[in-house]
Amino acid sequence: MITTVATQPIAGQKPGTSGLRKKTPVFMGPHYLENFVQAIFDVVGCAGKTFVLGGDGRYFNDRAAQVICRMAAANGAARMIVGRGAILSTPAASHLIRLNKTDGGIIMSASHNPGGPEEDFGVKFNMPNGGPAPEAVTEAMYQRTTTITEYRILEAQDLDLATIGRQQLGGMIVDVVDPVADYAALMETLFDFPALRALFAGGFRMRMDAMCAVTGPYAVEILERRLGAAPGTVTHATPLPDFGGMHPDPNPTWAHELMAEMMGEGAPDFGAASDGDGDRNMVVGRGIYVSPSDSLAVLAANAHLAPGYARGLAGVARSMPTSAAADRVANALGIGRFETPTGWKFFGNLLDAGRATLCGEESFGTGSDHVREKDGLWAILLWLNILAVRKQSVADILTEHWATYGRNYYSRHDFEAIATDKADAMMAALRASLPGLPGQVVEGMTITAADDFAYTDPVDGSVSHKQGVRILFDGGSRIVLRLSGTGTEGATLRVYLERYAPGPDGLHHDPQEALAPVIRASLALSRLTEFTGRTTPDVVT
Repeated sequence: MITTVATQPIAGQKPGTSGLRKKTPVFMGPHYLENFVQAIFDVVGCAGKTFVLGGDGRYFNDRAAQVICRMAAANGAARMIVGRGAILSTPAASHLIRLNKTDGGIIMSASHNPGGPEEDFGVKFNMPNGGPAPEAVTEAMYQRTTTITEYRILEAQDLDLATIGRQQLGGMIVDVVDPVADYAALMETLFDFPALRALFAGGFRMRMDAMCAVTGPYAVEILERRLGAAPGTVTHATPLPDFGGMHPDPNPTWAHELMAEMMGEGAPDFGAASDGDGDRNMVVGRGIYVSPSDSLAVLAANAHLAPGYARGLAGVARSMPTSAAADRVANALGIGRFETPTGWKFFGNLLDAGRATLCGEESFGTGSDHVREKDGLWAILLWLNILAVRKQSVADILTEHWATYGRNYYSRHDFEAIATDKADAMMAALRASLPGLPGQVVEGMTITAADDFAYTDPVDGSVSHKQGVRILFDGGSRIVLRLSGTGTEGATLRVYLERYAPGPDGLHHDPQEALAPVIRASLALSRLTEFTGRTTPDVVT
């Protein structure tokens, strides 16, 4: 029986850069999840359509999946493809949308944010191309939440989402599928699995930290079972509703266990980590950390070594806060290079139009045109393919790369849970100061330009304003400041710091030391301490 439930708008259901994220108790509140899901169906349409559904397994994932399926059935959907246990990594969900040519998909995740009864939950909609809904669509969803008066839901017993197979829910078919199989098959078409098996058979040692998150089953299947990495190569491999109490964000701060192993005696040859929903990655060599910006540049320079990219790249796209290291590779290769706002949805048009093949964000996200999301395990496999072909260490590859292109010293400083009014006041004052900054000398560096980044999509002409304040210095140094849209409490200020060293000297300093004058300039120009009282970041990457 279909029930129409009276409701009313709930304030604040505005999606950020990657869907709607709130504290789990908020999502579990009366009508909260239902209002937002109904708004999704009202905007994209539901009758007769097919959708993919899955999530990262965080707390409330299982219950939310039952509600979403019953609402899809009540709104006339023809079919739902659901990962077993309501589990799908974000890149695997994107692949299933594309593989099955569905009308889109709903992903239940708050990505790298903590999970648990008092932590974070999220819901986002991905389009038929497999990518996150663009701003025009998410804005329409938000506007719908401000006028909603009712939602529709089917009264029915829970589905058996633990068993692969077909079920019926009202007039809707529900296909529960293996969440790993199709994704693993895709990886075999992109990378030289025989060469990777030979790499591991030859004694190559690796550590992969899945952080008690969704990538664990994918990594165990591909690395240990299909490629022959030693059992136990993947640690924290079982997804848990609270991620084992971990913060499932693959950076040196939160993946400290992996970092300690890779920097210690007897370290493996290669280390990697992935995040809550499987779309981010961190790469570490023995005794050396690889920044996400450098990782994107190295992958772009060497992607042709993997079978799936042997034809070369059409172009490389990066988010504006990501360092310019990838630009230097694109220029050398004579291919397109693109600078977009933060948010993977901005890469979608470039990928669909065939203008970019590789994309990356400084926030540990890298991907290609094989799906329309960033993909943590894909990036790790591409690194392994490069190591197998070049037969060098991660440190040697980085050293050669910097010698060829110069080094973009880079770091991101996160100031978390700032009172929103204080963060907004600081950014407003900074924006007001921009016209007077060019020509000023700060910490011995001359400011050459300052603006609030705006982006015109080269494919559809859409324009996005106020995407982050940029302060550029002579010689390639740069400061970027923006408020993140991925947090659930207060405001997170991200400060991106960059300094270019052309070489041959000065390529092997500690990044924080090399960036010291840029760090001091960022504090002075933003007046961060004056507005927020903060002096040191919560997270440094």
